[in-house]
Amino acid sequence: MTELLLKYFRTKQQEVQSEKRYDTQCPFCSMQCKMQLLEQTIVTRKKYMTIGKDNPTSEGRLCIKGMNAHQHALHKDRIKYPLLKKNGEFVRISWEEALSHIKENFAKIQAEDGVNALSVYGSASISNEEAYLLGKFARVALKTKYIDYNGRLCMSAAASAASQTFGIDRGLTNSLSEVPFTKCIILAGTNIAECQPTIMPYFEQAKQNGAYIIAVDPRETATTKMADLHLKVKPGMDAALANGLLKVIIEEDLIDEAFIRERANGYKEVKEYVTSLELEEIAEMTGVPSEQIQKAAAMFGKEESGMIFTARGVEQQTDGSAAVRNFLNILIVTGKIGKVNSGYGAITGQGNGQGAREHGQKADQLPGYRMIENEEHRLHIASIWGIDESDLPRKGVSAYEMIEKINEGEITGMFLMCSNPIVSNPNANFVKKALKKLKFLVAVDMFVSETARLADLILPTSSYLEDEGTMTNLEGRVTLREASFSSPGEAKHDWQIICDIAKALGKGEHFPFQSANEIFEELRVASRGGTADYYGITYDRLRKEGGILWPCPSIDHKGTKRLFESSFAHPDGKAAMVVVNNVPNVPKEKPCTEFPLYLTTGRIMSHYLTGVQTRKSSSLAARNFESYMEIHPETAKKYQISDNTLVKIESRRGSIVVRSKWSATIRHDTIFVPFHWADSQNVNRLVSQDLDPTCKMPGFKVSAVKVHPILELTSH
Repeated sequence: MTELLLKYFRTKQQEVQSEKRYDTQCPFCSMQCKMQLLEQTIVTRKKYMTIGKDNPTSEGRLCIKGMNAHQHALHKDRIKYPLLKKNGEFVRISWEEALSHIKENFAKIQAEDGVNALSVYGSASISNEEAYLLGKFARVALKTKYIDYNGRLCMSAAASAASQTFGIDRGLTNSLSEVPFTKCIILAGTNIAECQPTIMPYFEQAKQNGAYIIAVDPRETATTKMADLHLKVKPGMDAALANGLLKVIIEEDLIDEAFIRERANGYKEVKEYVTSLELEEIAEMTGVPSEQIQKAAAMFGKEESGMIFTARGVEQQTDGSAAVRNFLNILIVTGKIGKVNSGYGAITGQGNGQGAREHGQKADQLPGYRMIENEEHRLHIASIWGIDESDLPRKGVSAYEMIEKINEGEITGMFLMCSNPIVSNPNANFVKKALKKLKFLVAVDMFVSETARLADLILPTSSYLEDEGTMTNLEGRVTLREASFSSPGEAKHDWQIICDIAKALGKGEHFPFQSANEIFEELRVASRGGTADYYGITYDRLRKEGGILWPCPSIDHKGTKRLFESSFAHPDGKAAMVVVNNVPNVPKEKPCTEFPLYLTTGRIMSHYLTGVQTRKSSSLAARNFESYMEIHPETAKKYQISDNTLVKIESRRGSIVVRSKWSATIRHDTIFVPFHWADSQNVNRLVSQDLDPTCKMPGFKVSAVKVHPILELTSH
């Protein structure tokens, strides 16, 4: 495709008056592919195309989203000026007026309702600099404890599991360069072929080199088709499946005794528990035949090297953190961690899902992956920020819990940056009703998203083409996104908006920054000595080296390609295994007479998150212009649902209308709906508000629903 476009451009070369190239990075998934926007002026028109650029992670590859990313950035619907809602309509105002409204309303809310009545809702799509600054803004300029971000809905289960097990949460414990040489790979709940297409060559190379690939997924996908063995697990039963694998590995003596003895705690308890289980009972619970469980365990246990990758299929459950920990138990008992070609990878969802959580957007964290309730950590950050430690707020609550506090009246104002919570959160009807209760909502966005429609004030922000800064990809590799394209109208960078508001609130001395690089220099110092140590990383180094894997504690440090080679990050240097019960002790819906089917949700290749950006791309929208329900033909016939017809899906919380899509590759008891659409097609209207008790992840992957053909309903 890229070659054809380049050929077309060359044939038009005689007509070209000018040509410009803009270096950038893809704004979408966590691969953070490097690319260039090519702009040519032909006669009186400008034409654009995006081409890949060589880099250590994606090696110049682009997927369909990256190739068309510029279409939303250049879209006519971009917000170019501050917009104030008057009599239900948005009208253009000046930045001076916008800042005055913010100052007046923020002051009034905190005077009437208390300092913590203001909240900040951030994003995993913004740069490290902006994530760092937003956390500082909440705690220094607003002095509120209520800040969290949309990454809570994406990476929190994997993050908490890795932190508890290893002491460090980095996307990959190894670099992607080791994947082609590992001998056995478990892909648990990840459809990388559609969600991170440019990562696929690593796994294809591994397969060519003889690797045995095991996929765990209720559906057959482009990823499972690559696998040698597909474990078609029942939704929500991943933790139990991992127990089955552990049982076989331990009882077949496929463990690494020396590794367990020297480098792990908790093995005895795990062994006692899993050996007490019956494999046939696990097979019945999970829907995976015992023969397949035995084969998968034997293949992974016997090979000299192996890797396990998890993603939202395992993680977006009310026991997601425990489920991931159980897959990590498998790595530990087989000794396949901290070694060449062996390790763990959490397939990060959002573009900066890794970096955005490391530097202060999460309710309980401070820059460098420090913890806000740790007194030593608080003192370090307070000294960097020039405030007294006693003035630093304590821990707040998770993203969805902030919505609950809005509903209860404890939070009455919100500063929302580059997120769309009424589409992305569970129990979406409730979320919309709650946000309508706010006294003042400020939204920073490129478009009038579904949530921005509810705002009192919308501030126009720059796109990935215009906003320079660092991003941290799924490997934990910090990269520098160059940006020199001009912003439209009066749109400002997120960091500029934060600094301008802080200045208006009288806190400008703490936000004196004139460039992203200046912010990064403070971030470096703030992260120094922390778990996520960026101190040795600079813009100059990133430009020369193309990306650096953290931790990187000094300027002469090359970055850490492989974690845990000699010890784990806990004080005793050992990994922490934990018993994970077959039956979770957390709320998890199961099908019943009224709601007889499992609903699971996920992504498709042509769209990203809530679709605000990709639905503005004509090329991407044309590929999938509406949502759909994937259902097995036999199940469809049982409920009198024809292929390619409108259907109503209902749960205990709401209903949506989508188009049916027969698929013989999905489980009979399960339907699948992508989550990129809003309003009457917003599948998160159906998802429960129950949260993982450890990480507060909603259970997006398991809901109980019923389905009806629309025609049948209207004919009675």
